[in-house]
Amino acid sequence: MQLIKGDIVYSSQDARLIERKDSYLGFENGKITGIYDSLPEGEHEVLDRTGCLVIPGLSDLHLHAPQYQYAGIYMDEELLEWLEKHTFPEESKYKDIGYAEKAYGMFVDDLAKSETTRFAVFGTIHRKSTLLLMKKLSASGLKGFVGKVNMDRNSPEYLIEKTDDSIDETKAWLDEAASIDGVGPIITPRFIPSCSNELLERLGVLATERGLPVQSHLDENPSEVEWVKSLCPWSRSYSDAYDRFSLFGTTPTIMAHSVWPDDDEIALMGKRKVFVAHSPSSNANLSSGIAPVRRFLDNGIPVGLATDVAGGSTLSMFRMMTSAIEQSKLRWRYVDSSLRPLTFAEAFHLATRMGGSFFGKVGAFEPGFEADILVIDPSMLHTTLYGDLSPAERLEAYCYRKPGEGLMDKFVAGRRIF
Repeated sequence: MQLIKGDIVYSSQDARLIERKDSYLGFENGKITGIYDSLPEGEHEVLDRTGCLVIPGLSDLHLHAPQYQYAGIYMDEELLEWLEKHTFPEESKYKDIGYAEKAYGMFVDDLAKSETTRFAVFGTIHRKSTLLLMKKLSASGLKGFVGKVNMDRNSPEYLIEKTDDSIDETKAWLDEAASIDGVGPIITPRFIPSCSNELLERLGVLATERGLPVQSHLDENPSEVEWVKSLCPWSRSYSDAYDRFSLFGTTPTIMAHSVWPDDDEIALMGKRKVFVAHSPSSNANLSSGIAPVRRFLDNGIPVGLATDVAGGSTLSMFRMMTSAIEQSKLRWRYVDSSLRPLTFAEAFHLATRMGGSFFGKVGAFEPGFEADILVIDPSMLHTTLYGDLSPAERLEAYCYRKPGEGLMDKFVAGRRIF
C-alpha cells in the first residue's frame, strides 16, 4: 500500500466537504483503500506532504483539443460566427499529421501538468490525427474519452464528410482505437446543425450496438437553438431531436452547455440521466448565457464542469469551479431568484465526484474509488494573519487566489504523473 500524509479534503455523496487533517490517504493497485488517522502497521511507501492539501483529481467533461492553439484570443464574437471564422479553419489543419503531432503534443503536455485527471475530448473529423491524440493522452497517463468528430452538412467544404465516408471512417477509427490503453472512444456528432438526419441515425445505431458513450453540444446559443428548430421541424426540441436518434442517454451521454433548455428538455434530461458539461467560462466568453445549473441539480440531472477550450480560455478546472459559483450568483440575482447560487462545496462536488462519476468510481476518497489524487502546497497563500484555517477554507482560498499553482503531485488510478 502507498500512503500520502497531508490535509485531506473530498466530497461526500450529498456534496458536503469531508476534511481529515494530518491524516494518511491509502491506495493500492490503483484503488483507494481508506483514510487513516495514524500510520498503519506494516511496511508501506509513504509520501509525507504534511501541511499540504490532498484532494481528488478533477474531471473536465468537455474540451476541444484542436482548438487549444488559439485559446485566449478571438473572444469578441458569438458562437456561430466564431466557429466559421476561427474554429473550422484551425481544425482543417489537422488533416496534416505533422501539424497534429506538434499541436497535440503541446496540448497533452499542458493537460498533463494541469489539475485535470479525467477528460472527454473532441478531436476533428480526421481519423489519423484523432488516433494520434488518443495515443499521446494514453502515454501521458491521463484517462478519459476522445471522439472523432462527425460533420456532413452546413460546414465548410474543407471540413465536411460524405455521410457514408463519415460512418466508414468512424468504424475504422473504432477498430484502431480498441487497443489504446486508458483512453476510450466516444461517439461525437459535432452538433445537430452539422449532422444530417441519416448521419445521426447511423451514429445512434453504432453507439447502441457497440455500447459506446456519446458527446455533443446542446442549447448553447439562442441562434443555434433557432437554427435547430428550422432544421428539425418534426422534433419537439433540440433534446428531442437527439433522443429520436438514440443519442440522448440510450448509452452514457454528455451534452455540453445546455444554457437554454425548456421545461420539457429538462424533464427528458432528468429521465435519461444525461450529463451536462457546464462550461461557465466559454458561456461567458461567447456571450451564450448562464446555464440553470440549480434547476439541473434539483431535477436529478448529473452535472460536471468543463473548460470547453477554446471557447474557454484556460485548462484550469479550479477556475471553472469559481466561475460556476460566480455565474450562479448572477443568475440568482438578475434572472431567477428561485435558483439559489452554488456553494463552494457544491462546485467542488461537480468538479470531482459528480463529474467523475461519468468515468466510474472516480472523484472521491472512499474505498474502491480509483486513486486520482492531487497534492497542493498552499503555502503561497500567506494566510497566517487569518488564523488557523481549516483544510476546506485553505482549499477555497487557493481556488480563488492561486488556482493551479503549487501542484506538487498528481496520480491517475494510482499511477504517478508527476
